[in-house]
Amino acid sequence: MRQSPSIVPLDRLDRDIYLVLEDFGARLGCAWRETDEQDTDRETVLRDLLSGQYAYPIKIVAFNAVEGWSRDATEDIADALADRVSHERIELPPALEAFVRANSSRPFGLQLALPLRGAA
Repeated sequence: MRQSPSIVPLDRLDRDIYLVLEDFGARLGCAWRETDEQDTDRETVLRDLLSGQYAYPIKIVAFNAVEGWSRDATEDIADALADRVSHERIELPPALEAFVRANSSRPFGLQLALPLRGAA
């Protein structure tokens, strides 16, 4: 039997896709953000996080439907954000900073303790 070609171009799907779960608060709850297809690559998600497109990210997943895998990419993205903050001296909004602190495997925003005068 002859197989028909797919109407969906495979090269569009044969790539890593990143989706962000965002917390919209107690009343609305969490939801996977609707995103244009071309804005689901790693670099665009990083750029969108840094520019404030996501206010309260909770979890980030990566998948490749053609290769048949998916994984939790939260730590990977948090590490990438921590690296950019330290190299490019970017200031993060409080919610994104909390996301990085909670999920990064690297020290983030390490502040050294200063001795206080007169404290014993």
